[in-house]
This record gives sequence, structure tokens and C-alpha cells, in this order.
Amino acid sequence: MQRSTDRILTTHVGSLPRPADLLAEVQAKEEGKPVDEKAHATRLSAAVGEIVCKQIEIGIDIIDDGEFGKPSFVSYVNDRLGGFEVDTKAPQQSPWAGSREAKSFPEFYGQGHVAARQNHMVCTAPVSYRGKAQLQIDIDNLKAALRGVKPTEVFMPAISPTSAADWQRNGYYKTEEEYLFAIAEALREEYEAIVAAGFLLQVDDPHLVTYWIKEADLTLEQCRKWAQVRVEALNHALRNIPPEKIRHHTCYGINMGPRIHDMELKDIVDIILKIRAGAYSFEAANPRHEHEWKVWETAKLPEGKSLIPGVISHSTVLVEHPELVAERIARYAKVVGRENVIAGSDCGFATFAGSKEVHPSIVWAKFKSLADGARIATKQLWGRA
Repeated sequence: MQRSTDRILTTHVGSLPRPADLLAEVQAKEEGKPVDEKAHATRLSAAVGEIVCKQIEIGIDIIDDGEFGKPSFVSYVNDRLGGFEVDTKAPQQSPWAGSREAKSFPEFYGQGHVAARQNHMVCTAPVSYRGKAQLQIDIDNLKAALRGVKPTEVFMPAISPTSAADWQRNGYYKTEEEYLFAIAEALREEYEAIVAAGFLLQVDDPHLVTYWIKEADLTLEQCRKWAQVRVEALNHALRNIPPEKIRHHTCYGINMGPRIHDMELKDIVDIILKIRAGAYSFEAANPRHEHEWKVWETAKLPEGKSLIPGVISHSTVLVEHPELVAERIARYAKVVGRENVIAGSDCGFATFAGSKEVHPSIVWAKFKSLADGARIATKQLWGRA
């Protein structure tokens, strides 16, 4: 994994807005409508090539495929894990229903917050991995897109066992822990294949911290105990991969709400640092978390590890000024060392295909501020552009 040894490197979390025509095809497939598979495969490959070039042109160093081959960062496992069927008992409601947030702001969360269209699944047989063909398509498309271009590095996101287990209900295993570790063992195949293809693996793990928000009756200590088991399961899945090939991302989801109940970094940072990863990506730009850079004054970052703090946010349509981005980078550089900071984003900008929270034109304006801010920070920290 590259480090910011002579300048501040830039990256993001993974999901990016799909082109309108590709989005229409993805949504049609999700709704079970007929799609010309050959034409879709051709368009998908071309779209990945376009998004790779766009990231490089705008100044992003560590790039991905925008997750264009997935209907969402989590529901894609519907087609990659065996042992599941459609969950007809899954509630069609807001993912925040019953959460601490919804209880504090019932009027706000009572309207406009609906469940994603994708089917939830229920486990009815032993979990297995059956997504090799789909994963290979993503790998091949990304490799093809990289011909003739030279980004600093390339990553590919994959869902965590914790978030997959939250998305897909257990109806087979005797305990939730047994179920969790079965998913971890299955996803291990995807993780290892991504690294074997020559990419960094990014583990998307939002449920690690959103569990606290959603389980309103649990104490902090109960949530920490729950999280420790989830980290054990993730490390089990990552056991064969060198940590320097892994980046871990956690966040509070696409929730453009008050968010007064977000778990605070200080309450879970020690558990996060137990994850076998070379870099840790987290929210650091929105108003609920920007102050948390101070956590790293006491939380010791292990030797050789990097931080990927969000310096632009998905939680606002305001485009961050490059000078502010530079200030955010500088705070972390001062605390953990400039070589240990990679400038990132708080979350993805299209975690579900068709997400409308932030318009694509604003997404790219934010990315430009990210790149411009990193250049300003580089000049300040190294005394040159």
C-alpha cells in the first residue's frame, strides 16, 4: 500500500454515480425486467473505463471502478453468496426505523426515508461463495480500464461479514455468531481473489458503527462487546492477506439527517485498530465528526499504518473549499505524521445505484476540492507543490 511519503495522496470510499444509461440497465435488472446482457456487458466495460479516466484526470491517486458492476455496496452479495433465498418477511421500511435517531426526530424520519428497492435475503442452507464469475467480470473490466493509464494505486471494495449478516437474515444457523463466521469464511474467497488480482482490498463495514444507532435499547458496553466479535470474524476472513494489502472503511451510511446519535470515534477506535488492515477510512468531515481528529492525540496509530480521514463529505451538498480541505489534512498530519495520512471522503456517493442525495455534478466538484486541497496541504507540509 502506497503511503504519502512525498505528497498527500488522495482517494475515496468507492461508489460513484453511474452514467444514466448504465443506471437504467442496472435498475431494470434489479426489477427483473429483460436486459440485453451482451449490450449491458459492453456498456459496463466502457463505463468503467470512463470512470477510471475521470478519477485520474481530476487528481485522485488511489482509484477504483466506482462499483459500477454492483447494484449497491451491500446488496450485490445477493448474487454472490449461496444458501439464501428472498426474504418475504423482510420489513419494507426505513433502515432507521426504531433507531435512536428516529426516536429523537420522529417527524423527520417519518417521511422520505424508505427502504432500498433491492431484495433482502434469508439464509436457509449452509453459506457458500458462488460469485466467482461476477467478481471476475469486475476484475477484468477494471484491468481493461487500466491499460494505458497509471494511477498511483487501485482498490476494489467488498462488503464486510458484519454488514452482509445485517443485510441477510439468519434462518438456518443455531446462533448469530455461527452465522457470522460462516459468512466471513465465504467472503474470504472474494477478499483473496481481489488481492490476487493485484488490487488493494477495501472492506466496507458501516454496520460496525451503525449498530449502536439502530439498537436503541443497548448500552455502549453491550455494543462494544458485539463489535469485538465482529472484528474477530473479519480478521478470520482476512487471515491469509497481508495487512498492507487491506484498507478498512466504516461510516454511518447515507443518512443526511441530524445524526446526534452517531457512535463517537473515541468509543470504538481501540476496537477498529484491532482489524488486520494497513489503513483505516472513516468519517471526519461532517459536523458530527470533524472534531474527532483530536482522538488521535491519545489513540496510538500502530507503526506502518495509515489513516484515510474523510476531508469531503457525502452528508452535505455544500462543496468544501480547498483551503478547508487542506486544513483538515494538516490536522491529521500534525497528529499522526504526514506520511500516515491519505485524504479521502466520508462515504461513497452512490452506495445504492440511483442514490440521489448528492447530484453527480456536485460529487465531481467535491472531488476537485479534494485534489486541490491535497495539493495545498502538500505545499504546506513539504514546502512545495
